Amino acid sequence: MFKKSGYLLTFSLLALITFPVLYLFRGFDDNRLTSWQWVFNGVDASILFLIYVVGIIVLIASSGIPFPERRPPAFLFLFSFIVAAFFWRVPEVIVDASRYFTQAKYLEVYGIEFFCREWGKAIFSWTDLPLVPFLFGLMFKFLGESRLAIQIFTTLLFSGVVLLTALIGKELWDEETGFYGGMLLLGIPYLFVQVPLMLVDVPTMFFFTLAVFTFLRALSGNGRAAILTSSLSLFLAFFSKYSALPMLSVLVIIMLVRIRQQGHAGVDHVLLRSMVIFSAAALLIGVVVFSEFDAFSDQVKLLMSYQRPGLGRWAESFISTFLFQIHPFITLLALFSLWVAFRRRDSRYLIICLLPVLLILFQIRRIRYTIPLFPMIALMASYGLQRIENSELKRFITSCVVISSVAVALFAYLPFTQKMSAANLKKAGEFLNTLDENAVEVFTLMPREPVLNPAVEVSLLDLYTRKTIIYHGERSAPPVADVNSSPLRFTWEYRNPSYYAVKDKPRDDEMATVVISGEGEEHLPYALGQRLKNYHLVRRFNVDEGVFEHKTFVSVYRRDSSL
Repeated sequence: MFKKSGYLLTFSLLALITFPVLYLFRGFDDNRLTSWQWVFNGVDASILFLIYVVGIIVLIASSGIPFPERRPPAFLFLFSFIVAAFFWRVPEVIVDASRYFTQAKYLEVYGIEFFCREWGKAIFSWTDLPLVPFLFGLMFKFLGESRLAIQIFTTLLFSGVVLLTALIGKELWDEETGFYGGMLLLGIPYLFVQVPLMLVDVPTMFFFTLAVFTFLRALSGNGRAAILTSSLSLFLAFFSKYSALPMLSVLVIIMLVRIRQQGHAGVDHVLLRSMVIFSAAALLIGVVVFSEFDAFSDQVKLLMSYQRPGLGRWAESFISTFLFQIHPFITLLALFSLWVAFRRRDSRYLIICLLPVLLILFQIRRIRYTIPLFPMIALMASYGLQRIENSELKRFITSCVVISSVAVALFAYLPFTQKMSAANLKKAGEFLNTLDENAVEVFTLMPREPVLNPAVEVSLLDLYTRKTIIYHGERSAPPVADVNSSPLRFTWEYRNPSYYAVKDKPRDDEMATVVISGEGEEHLPYALGQRLKNYHLVRRFNVDEGVFEHKTFVSVYRRDSSL
């Protein structure tokens, strides 16, 4: 009893010390979205520390209460969904969402056949693979154009990842390793901001994890259904995101590990099932690739000439990723697990550790490219955690990780995203929904020192409002400075969607007018000023986080009722 209490006290002190240490050294966090240097501006850290203290006291008092023992997968799925749902208030803080929304709306407006025929042609695809925008478009077409529907969908996928992480751990070792792996995935605060966004990163994490699990199951079983499911999962993962393609090499590692486990007698069985899975997936992939070969070829060229060199320019440090954006307990447990697995000569461990290790060795220092590997890192941490024999202590450590990470995300990350200037589009869209006008005519103003083409933000405004958007802006010329190396280069090559060019334009008294500007003080060009001379400003949305170079301010005008 004394020994257990001593361990609880030790880990309680470590948990309490972790937050103030990270807070004091937050200057080392160079994350491009949720750096601790920024998220705690305007946040009273002492209140968050008090929450930590209260939480740890409650955990100590309840340390003897076990996690739900009946249907742990169902618990993981439901619990993760409820937690992630608190972050649906996060606005679209990454402008890449404009591409995915635009591609999805093309399917909604013109249909599935048009999407399949014009993707990469009339539909601006940049370096995006078609699967996730296609799924978003199906939701828009059959469920209505709703951001909430997209958020429910991406949250379901996130909860699916938590569940699949647990199932992979169970398949490789046992149910307990899998369960703690799923729980520790909730110890990554950065993920909670990503889940509600209309991006491809969380769906890619789901399809990659699904491909790993179904391949494991297919090599363990004998049914044809398992082979078909694995082939389809590999096909879906392939078309989710280009950065996931190298990660799918883990399937070869799984095959080799299974061969080693089953010995000489099982070699033919594993090889045959693997070849059938790979061949079926390759056939499906080949049909799609060759049908749109020019589009895929152009994308690969762009990836090699632009995206690949950009990895060094847009890097974030491993200190940021593995100590601030991932709870440090997870990182320490994952490192400890390397030693544990080496001592045990556990070949199965290669399946979860190889890709994270290669990511570090090859210096892939961009956290958004790391997201699909988060389940592997969580399983590594769970594997190390299993060396602790006391079940109460394991529950306590895991609970500390989850509670502290959720608290940071909820009380620091979430408020920060709501103060970003990108939130002005969300607030403006919600305000437009309260007006009587059925349509909105949008104008974008180029700032004096542009960072991105403001035309892409029209799509984000459209995401938030039910009103018909009318926008006639042409593609803007890039600034004089070279934008070929800019992470926002796509905005200058962006094509304005044809569905915004409404032919039967409503009367002026049936339309509100929105001006999107990157300047703190709005100076209307003469022509636009003349266009709005019979309008009055009814609301200006100018929240500014004071961090990012690009700003988004939105002004809403209505026609004078006396005219």
